[in-house]
Amino acid sequence: MPPLHQSPPGLHTILRPDDTLIVQLPVAPQVTAKTRFSSISPHRLSFLAPEEALAMLVDAIGKRPEETVRVAITGPGDPLAVPDTLLQTINLVRDRYPRLRISLKTLGCGARRFAADLARAGVDYVEMVVNGVTGEILEKIYAWIRPGLKTMTLQEAAYVLITEQKHGIPALKYQGIGVVVVTTLYPGCNVHHVNRIAAAVQELGADALALVPYRAEPDGEVVLEPGEVDPLEHARWSVPPAMPIVSPLLADDDGYAGNYRQGAARLPRPSLLRPLVAVASSGGLDVDLHLGRAERLLIYGCREDGLVCLRETRPAPQPGSGRQRWQDLSDLLSDCCALLTVQAGETPRRVLQENGVRVMLTDGQIEPLVEQIFGGDKGGRSAGGKPPR
Repeated sequence: MPPLHQSPPGLHTILRPDDTLIVQLPVAPQVTAKTRFSSISPHRLSFLAPEEALAMLVDAIGKRPEETVRVAITGPGDPLAVPDTLLQTINLVRDRYPRLRISLKTLGCGARRFAADLARAGVDYVEMVVNGVTGEILEKIYAWIRPGLKTMTLQEAAYVLITEQKHGIPALKYQGIGVVVVTTLYPGCNVHHVNRIAAAVQELGADALALVPYRAEPDGEVVLEPGEVDPLEHARWSVPPAMPIVSPLLADDDGYAGNYRQGAARLPRPSLLRPLVAVASSGGLDVDLHLGRAERLLIYGCREDGLVCLRETRPAPQPGSGRQRWQDLSDLLSDCCALLTVQAGETPRRVLQENGVRVMLTDGQIEPLVEQIFGGDKGGRSAGGKPPR
């Protein structure tokens, strides 16, 4: 197998994981894409408010010198999908640790728009996930892509993603931010496409390419069969020698960023004052509604025998009242510790958070997600139930 290409001199000062503690701050709740080969992972519920993330960082750093620590803002969703939260987190970190190095991992939507803001905030390194540079390839890999609030077909969204990445990489480089493109090698999908990815991102100014082998996920919708040829070996040989190949800095074997994850899986827990969980759902089986479009919310709680079940439905406040609408919703959910929805704006998330309700952005079946919050066993202790009509 060919060795990793050498990193360019300018990138060497960034990619030094040997003596660096990388701390993941999971403050980005909004997932912007899902591959056909991934499952609805429970860890997507696990994100922190910026203040919680700072507390976790302080605990992780301890007495280590700032120069030996790098912050990785990576998930569980895409940091650029929640720019206000991203910049608030960076500013909190900068105020406490002015010499800390800050990185993020993204699909790239919004990179051009926020490149200058990221540079001013002190971000020096970005890993951008690029799994294809044509719509045909992306449609083989992704089940859906959500580059913004507007609903799009996969074909339309793939075009938007390609365009955003095409403009995002040079915009980040113009601001002096190091960019490494991360490509997962999906057998039968994009392994023979890597040379085109490498050529395209090299022309855009990316510093290096990181190749990640595909690993089947538990309960994935589709499992790819390995081919006769080692995809990593084939891909390395097909990358032009002028394009450096490096190991990704911000992700480990479990798909999380960094090497410090203590506290990253903190979930809200029901209490005596807040024993319930609210869910935005159109049919009662899946979390599938944008919070702003929910006309009613399903309320889940535990029965006396400990089983989790649907307790009631509550009408959501009417749209059009601005911040007051979300204050009214907070009052409506004053006995709920969390609200599950597929998407929500930053204002409702902030207002609800201030009033003690954690907004968890996720999708998938309601029962396993709710049970995770209630701490149910893996065998499932749900009584099920659909919403009453």
